[in-house]
Amino acid sequence: MSDTPYAKTLAALDALHAEDPRSVEVDGEPVPQELWHAGRMSAWLERLHEHPDELVQLAVRGQHLQRWQVPRSDYPEGRVGYLTWRRDQGQRAGETTARLMQEAGYSAEQAERVERMIRKQGLGREPGTQAVEDCACLVFLENYFGDFSKQIDHDHLIRIVQMTWKKMSPGAHELALGLPMSDEARGLVEEALAG
Repeated sequence: MSDTPYAKTLAALDALHAEDPRSVEVDGEPVPQELWHAGRMSAWLERLHEHPDELVQLAVRGQHLQRWQVPRSDYPEGRVGYLTWRRDQGQRAGETTARLMQEAGYSAEQAERVERMIRKQGLGREPGTQAVEDCACLVFLENYFGDFSKQIDHDHLIRIVQMTWKKMSPGAHELALGLPMSDEARGLVEEALAG
């Protein structure tokens, strides 16, 4: 198993994730933040899809690849700066993941397919791209939304929740509504969905 193209690519992705100098504490131990994030992405994929194919699994695992290398603060404030940063991050992560896949033995076509998923091309039409987006949204809502909601003004936050919700599949909506949230966070989500 460890010498399959899938196992080789997964190990290469996780080795890069493990280089993240930032860490989070998990069960009292520091874990590289990006490696932890990739694990959360994969865990949500398992809940969303009973038998995701390995290309979708790799796209989900590589979606946040090496994000710490180009911080958001390197881009202008505001929506245009954010969207440019996100596009550039997706392109970098997609290209790196595709290269690792080909080095491990995948075809150029398979690697390009995963690269498109990571770049969120075909959202709403391509199941793999939708799976990447669903997992990213669920990780955000599960782990970052509470803190994020304290930093953004109310009306802007409501719009962000509404835009996030529109990008998610019905299955992801169901999982999101089952997340444990503070009363304040849940109230914001309910307000956004009622609007």
